[in-house]
Amino acid sequence: MSRKWIVGVDLGGTTTKLAFVTTEGEIVHKWEIPTDNSNEGQNITGNIAKAIDEKLAEHDQLKSNLLGIGMGAPGPVNYEKGIVLNVVNLGWPDNYPLKDRLEAATSLPAAIENDANSAALGEMWMGAGAGAKDLVCVTLGTGVGGGVIVGGKVVQGINGAAGEIGHITAIPSGGAPCNCGKTGCLETVASATGIVRLAKVELAKGLKGELSEKLAENSSITAKDVFDAARNSDELAKSILDEVSFHLGFALASIANTLNPEKIVLGGGVSKAGDILVDPVKNNFEKFAFSAVRDSTKLALATLGNDAGVLGAAWLIKNKLNQ
Repeated sequence: MSRKWIVGVDLGGTTTKLAFVTTEGEIVHKWEIPTDNSNEGQNITGNIAKAIDEKLAEHDQLKSNLLGIGMGAPGPVNYEKGIVLNVVNLGWPDNYPLKDRLEAATSLPAAIENDANSAALGEMWMGAGAGAKDLVCVTLGTGVGGGVIVGGKVVQGINGAAGEIGHITAIPSGGAPCNCGKTGCLETVASATGIVRLAKVELAKGLKGELSEKLAENSSITAKDVFDAARNSDELAKSILDEVSFHLGFALASIANTLNPEKIVLGGGVSKAGDILVDPVKNNFEKFAFSAVRDSTKLALATLGNDAGVLGAAWLIKNKLNQ
């Protein structure tokens, strides 16, 4: 094998995604392992090392074929030191030295980045942002994550917490409590969780329609149910979509007015709603964006799906080694 591989890792609270990636961005093999957050997360790096060794053996490859290991991890990260400052769902203590632990476990050079930043790098390298050096990636999932890239480099911030787009205050007066401790965050209205919350608030008023029928049938509803009902012209679902697209379009315009990126890439499970979400978000974006920004910054849907994180993590090593 003449081409070297990079290990890309997307670390999640329940599942860890891994991939062998070439320096050209081709995924050779990808797989998942459970994330063991017991014992204060002390088994995580060892399990990753074991999984890599097993896959190398399956592919009849030596560890010397690996250039390094890049990882996207949840929470704010000190990139230079490879320290995860704090994370709730992995059991690690604050200021966890992840880079050092990962290098010790794998005997590979490591680079650590926030998981949303890694996804943004993946989209810049091989996805919807390919060719763009100024890019904002917004991940609409259970929460709302973000990554900001300027001149081909992730904006870290003084404490590794830049790009927390989900915690932009979307509703300045009042608004729902957010898990971060603030109220009115964008995450409370534009995430899958936020969309369901908005729907339940309205349904509690006794409003009838497709969503109320879905709730009665399943004892729960999902963000997908809201989008499906809106496609069927359900008035309640349409009103929820109007609220979501207003706040998201307004927030994206504010970001773009500050940064004027070439592209804003929307990813995550909520973005799979497609045009029924993107079109009204674009309308609100154009309403609130400064004219020069409106004419130059383009909104696009992410194209890499779950591969964005592992590709962005691999890019960290490619960039670090100038491969």
